[in-house]
Amino acid sequence: MKLRFLGGAGTVTGSRYLLSDENHRLLVDCGMYQGVKTLRRRNWAPFPVKPSTINAVVLTHAHIDHSGYLPALVKNGFKGKIYCTKATHELCKVLLPDAGFLQEEDARYAFKKKFSKHEKPEPLFTEKDAYEALKHFESLHYHEPFEPVKGFEVSFTPAGHILGSACVHVHHKGADRTVVFSGDVGRQDDIIMRPPEPLKHADVLVCESTYGDRTHGESDPEGDLEGIITKTAGRGGITLIPAFAVGRAQMLLYVVHKLMEEGRIPQMPVYLNSPMAIKATESFCRYHKEHKLSREQCTLIDQKTTYVRTVDESIELDAKRYPCVIVSASGMASGGRVLHHLKTLLPNPRNSIVFAGFQAPGTRGDAMVNGAESVKIHGEYWPVKADVYSLDSMSAHGDYQEILTWLEQGSLKPEKVYVTHGEAVASDIMRKRITEKFGWPAEVPELFQEVEI
Repeated sequence: MKLRFLGGAGTVTGSRYLLSDENHRLLVDCGMYQGVKTLRRRNWAPFPVKPSTINAVVLTHAHIDHSGYLPALVKNGFKGKIYCTKATHELCKVLLPDAGFLQEEDARYAFKKKFSKHEKPEPLFTEKDAYEALKHFESLHYHEPFEPVKGFEVSFTPAGHILGSACVHVHHKGADRTVVFSGDVGRQDDIIMRPPEPLKHADVLVCESTYGDRTHGESDPEGDLEGIITKTAGRGGITLIPAFAVGRAQMLLYVVHKLMEEGRIPQMPVYLNSPMAIKATESFCRYHKEHKLSREQCTLIDQKTTYVRTVDESIELDAKRYPCVIVSASGMASGGRVLHHLKTLLPNPRNSIVFAGFQAPGTRGDAMVNGAESVKIHGEYWPVKADVYSLDSMSAHGDYQEILTWLEQGSLKPEKVYVTHGEAVASDIMRKRITEKFGWPAEVPELFQEVEI
């Protein structure tokens, strides 16, 4: 059995791992690249292996950097099934069509404003392509073994992180070898998600390293948000929180409403402006048994949040001049409705922009949290006069210490660990920490490297 790293190597995006034997190919994750332009260009390159030669795909979770290339894979010839957990399937029904719609919308806007280098900008895939991809999905419960291709037995265990996220366990019957893909590993004490389930066995482990070089610190995320919102409202400003539509948006809404219920921040309107996040929030409530919040707490989020569904409502929201909280996707300010809010709110020093998760290098979010005086949106530069905050403590990713704690909780003794899904420095530091703590041989693979399992 061989493992080839088709993505997620040297960067924290575009996760794609290919397992193969003499007769079959199984792809674990099929993510889009996000961040700097050199990475985004990879989405437009031919897929590293012919899509029609891949027999099946297995997903760790629904985030676009793990699932977002699937419509393009199907469009370019993939004919097999796509396997995931029940909640991941539910979320992909929301995320993938929305991603296709945004691709089309961005292409139309670029054509209208003439800021693309192409005479007629085209989307990578369309909303229709996404619906075609969804026809290939088949979902399963955690701990339910299945055989996506002959000789490969697969099962899912909870990974924390977001609703439906899983570690993928692949046992090759012929070689009698087990490879475990961590996916994105959640926190040990997340506000709303349960901790990742400890791993029992792996001959080879593929482990993420988003926060491989740092910890989230000891800050109190609720206290931090309380101070920012109160200060911003006191000067008549608006707090804008760019948030990942799945996971962070729901957590942030819960915290904001909790702070209001406890009288720690002033009463004010709370808006969720992202059709994708609205649908994801509805899924979050349906699958309340998979996280810490009760049905009643989910109902509180639903009833006390104003959902902004239409483009006209979104435009009206930009005209608001009184204190409020707006949660809008995307979490790295790389696209979506949040861009229009940023154009309105950034030039005004009364307002605050709060980033509550990892900002990939090259994204607008990364530029802003690192002190950019202006950012380019839709072909124009906009001054950053608003206060900008980064709350790493609200990230859905476990930091290096939490991942080491998680690995220690299980009964693992892998022969090899491949450290992926992190920037170069973070991955290399994570590699060293794993070897020093456990004595396991660890390596940071290069893009397109192939290894024998």
